[in-house]
Amino acid sequence: MAAPQDVHVRICNQEIVKFDLEVKALIQDIRDCSGPLSALTELNTKVKEKFQQLRHRIQELEQSAKEQDKESEKQILLQEVENHKKQMLRKTAKESLAQTSSTITESLMGISRMMSQQVQQSEEAMQTLVNSSRTILDANEEFKSMSGTIQLGRKLITKYNRRELTDKLLIFLALALFLATVLYIVKKRLFPFL
Repeated sequence: MAAPQDVHVRICNQEIVKFDLEVKALIQDIRDCSGPLSALTELNTKVKEKFQQLRHRIQELEQSAKEQDKESEKQILLQEVENHKKQMLRKTAKESLAQTSSTITESLMGISRMMSQQVQQSEEAMQTLVNSSRTILDANEEFKSMSGTIQLGRKLITKYNRRELTDKLLIFLALALFLATVLYIVKKRLFPFL
């Protein structure tokens, strides 16, 4: 029958292998993830949890190795612990890459949202400019028609001013003719000999 320490060492080794495989699968899922940022963040969180569990199991295995009675078994287990630590360091680099990838993806999505907002604002500004241009063109057409009306009014006023001058001249001539006729009649009646 195996000693309880040996059973504990085998269980730790099995769990380390299990967590190792789970971490590899999650890292592959992160690489394949093309979905929203929330899915990438969730996968990243799971990888961190698995790494914590993996570290904990490696520490337990290291503690069990230090408690071994036989020096040869102790050395073998410590060598396994070192191998697991080295593998975990490589996986930590992958986790770091996954975190960096997540951060970059988040930044790119933020930039994409900002660009989308800028495009939307540009479209609104363009629409405002188009509407302003229409308003200005309409106002310009109205001013042109008003200008034509004003010029016509000016011509009419000038014509009426000339007509008024002509009328005053005609009235003056008519009055002069009338006065001349009255004087002629008065002269013939009062002074018939002249």
